[in-house]
Amino acid sequence: MVRPFAPGDRIPPDLLLKAYSNGVFPMGESADDPEVFWVRPETRGIIPLEGFHIPKSLRKTVRQATFEIFFDRDFDAVVEGCAQARSGRMSTWINAPIRAAYRDLFERGHCHTVEAWRDGHLVGGLYGVTLGRAFFGESMFSRERDASKVCLVHLVERLRARGFVLLDTQFTTAHLKRFGAIDMPRRRYETLLAEATTGDAVFYP
Repeated sequence: MVRPFAPGDRIPPDLLLKAYSNGVFPMGESADDPEVFWVRPETRGIIPLEGFHIPKSLRKTVRQATFEIFFDRDFDAVVEGCAQARSGRMSTWINAPIRAAYRDLFERGHCHTVEAWRDGHLVGGLYGVTLGRAFFGESMFSRERDASKVCLVHLVERLRARGFVLLDTQFTTAHLKRFGAIDMPRRRYETLLAEATTGDAVFYP
């Protein structure tokens, strides 16, 4: 793990986008760690957009429109929600340099949120980076049952409608595999990545 940035340094947005185009992304050891390290997994997780699976019970929740769904409404609140400790995960990799870097990308139109609101409160969401026709999912959170899952459904719908071809999840989990997430070797992933970063797709508006 290489640590090229000293405490207090900001990650230049152009460098961050270049890293994504080469299959690399930053993480922090913990919320209090002032540094970042760069990750290039040997096995990469993706959700094939045409193989996305919605569990039957979740389909019902989506149809009921339990949540109001917004895009890019409150970026900072979504990142804060993703960074909060919760059951099964008492620490986070989202530290101050990460927050600043993705805020910079958001202001440049390369980072986006999908948000679930109910009764005027943000109850779940996700955020990720766009580059070309690729969306790189970073993190998600829920304060109410199924809120982040519904956001994922709306994310995939938007990616399909807007001409995206790659939904990167960095790694896979049992949770993501329920939606069709798969693992693939880095070399195969990087071939898909090269294709996805060629051409343009507009996430928002």
